[in-house]
Amino acid sequence: MVKAVIFTDFDGTVTVQDSNDYLTDNYGFGKEKRLKIFEGVLDGSKTFRSAFWDMLESIPKPLPECIEILEKHIDLDPGFKTTFEWAQENDVPVVVVSSGMTPIIKHLLTSLVGKDSIHKIDIISNEVKIDKDDKWSIVYRDDSSFGHDKSKSIDAYKAKYEASLKEGEERPCYFYCGDGVSDLSAAKECDLLFAKKGKDLIKYCDKQNVPYHEFDSFKDILRSMKQVLAGEKTVKELMDNK
Repeated sequence: MVKAVIFTDFDGTVTVQDSNDYLTDNYGFGKEKRLKIFEGVLDGSKTFRSAFWDMLESIPKPLPECIEILEKHIDLDPGFKTTFEWAQENDVPVVVVSSGMTPIIKHLLTSLVGKDSIHKIDIISNEVKIDKDDKWSIVYRDDSSFGHDKSKSIDAYKAKYEASLKEGEERPCYFYCGDGVSDLSAAKECDLLFAKKGKDLIKYCDKQNVPYHEFDSFKDILRSMKQVLAGEKTVKELMDNK
């Protein structure tokens, strides 16, 4: 029986830096324009889908070179590996739910967590199309305004875990970890939302009155999850004490 499930964003959550932001800021149209278009996402005047497309279209480098650059500059959150190891020991699935692209995520996770571990992490994300001139573009997972509606992916996993419950068994406790505007659709889908300190997801949650627990790294997340699963603290207590 699965007692908990960890759903997590990838860029800026599992990793310290956002790989797509890094490429855009350094090789695309730059940080100033990126921040400006994402102000539009937060105020509702622009969709995440179109903003993210514009970002990626501004990056002229071929995908293999992008991945090589990211491997040198993107770091793993200091608490993620310990959290992942704890999850494996306690039969807690880890599911990456990302608005990024599978080839990049899989390569970085393999590099950062290890080849022996990558097959133990489910990755739900967008794909990439490469044409004959090596020009690449994102292939969105669905037709939503996000390109990947994370709430639908999470709901599908929740249905899968709950379908196998026997009479009298409690459903798993669902955790979600995120930091940015791509996490808006997922923010209300789990029992306990972890929102990264100082990032856009907190601005959205405060504006929409969505409860959350603030974190700096997965060290904070792991400590809080252990408290909930051990019955030391309730989800409400953690969200009341941001």
